[in-house]
Amino acid sequence: MRRSYTVRLALAFAGVGVAAAAVTAILVNLAFGGLLTGYLDQQQKARQDRVVALLADTYAQHQSWNSSDLDALAPSLLMEGAEVTVEDPSGRTVWDLSSSHPDMMGGMSHGMMGSTPRGPAQRLTVSVDGRTVGTAVIQLPATGALPTDVAFRDSVTRVLLLGGLVAGLAAMGLGVLLARRATGPVRELTGAAQALAAGNHEQRVEHTSSDEFGAMAAAFNSMADSLGEEDRLRRTFAGDVAHELRTPLMILMSQLEAMEDGVIELGPEAIRSLQDETQRMSKLVADLEVLASADAARFTLKKQPLDLADQASAAASEFARLFEQKSVRLETRLNPVQVNGDPGRLRQVIGNLLSNALKFTPEGGWVRISVEQEHGLAVLEVADSGAGIPPGELDKVFDRFFRGQGARAGGSGIGLTVVRDLVTAHGGEVAASNRPDGGALFKVTLPAISPGGRRVNGAQVAALRP
Repeated sequence: MRRSYTVRLALAFAGVGVAAAAVTAILVNLAFGGLLTGYLDQQQKARQDRVVALLADTYAQHQSWNSSDLDALAPSLLMEGAEVTVEDPSGRTVWDLSSSHPDMMGGMSHGMMGSTPRGPAQRLTVSVDGRTVGTAVIQLPATGALPTDVAFRDSVTRVLLLGGLVAGLAAMGLGVLLARRATGPVRELTGAAQALAAGNHEQRVEHTSSDEFGAMAAAFNSMADSLGEEDRLRRTFAGDVAHELRTPLMILMSQLEAMEDGVIELGPEAIRSLQDETQRMSKLVADLEVLASADAARFTLKKQPLDLADQASAAASEFARLFEQKSVRLETRLNPVQVNGDPGRLRQVIGNLLSNALKFTPEGGWVRISVEQEHGLAVLEVADSGAGIPPGELDKVFDRFFRGQGARAGGSGIGLTVVRDLVTAHGGEVAASNRPDGGALFKVTLPAISPGGRRVNGAQVAALRP
């Protein structure tokens, strides 16, 4: 079964917290154990020094070892938990605590220390006024073995364990809180993505932080905007295609029905009318095919180094007769500029621009096509002396199926869309504007290359593959 990322993140936080608490507890225990051992060693040395001092004071009172005085020390020595044997300088035992007071030794030591293990016996010199008067053989409880020491160490261990447990639980709770807070944007993004997949193209993410989640939310919103726009264009495209096809189909159907009913005789004029409508539909279908190929152009372009001026000159030659028939003068100002492009597609771009200019230029007018290089870019311009583009239509002329006020009589509104898509596929840009003295101006910019096939970009020269 798949585990929630929030759970995994919470467990990770909790694991890190518990591990940190455990390591801290171990380090504190080790450090404290070392300090406690040192402290207990100091206490052990202090007990030994006190026993030796008591024995030295007892000897100093009579300048000899007196059994009765030593017996009087028994309670004090037992309070230190010590077993003591006193030897004179010759090594002869002059007093033994366990032998002198067996009852007291057994009762008090058992009551105070129980079965506390003993440490090793220590032989310490007893001195009075700078001279050695004997040796004290002292055996104290092992370091840290006294019940009070054991109880203290156990209490410290319990505190550390309890602290580690509390820290672990706190880490787990904090981990759950942080995990839920950290994954909140992800859950919101997941919900928005599911809603978008279900068809709600209005769904957006409100997360606006400046971190990675904010960037992800912004990217999602941008994607949703693009999908919404594409959906709108798809619906518009389908509606426009249906509208464009409906008119010639209705004409064809009405004429065929009229011929069938005998209202219209099947003659040359009727056949010509049917041919006109059929050609109109054929042109629309051809335009749609061109548009589809333009959409896929970035994947099908067959680029090679070529002179953009040569392509413009060839396109102008193809349109020369059409310009003559409409009595429109076609001017060319073509300077050689090398680009990396698909010759057929670029010829299509230029042809569509010339066809558009011819459509909107009245008889007696002119259309000028020019090519030159500016700042590392190849610039193709097509200008005309027509009425220009209404200001409200400048930002729509490249939209699919858009036809301006002067184009109601014909055209599918696809030609300039094809121009935009093909230029974009070549890594360039196209813009429409009005000339100051009247007429429209279409400007195409493409990356220029040097004769050696390298891209020119100001002072920067980069290799460009064909």
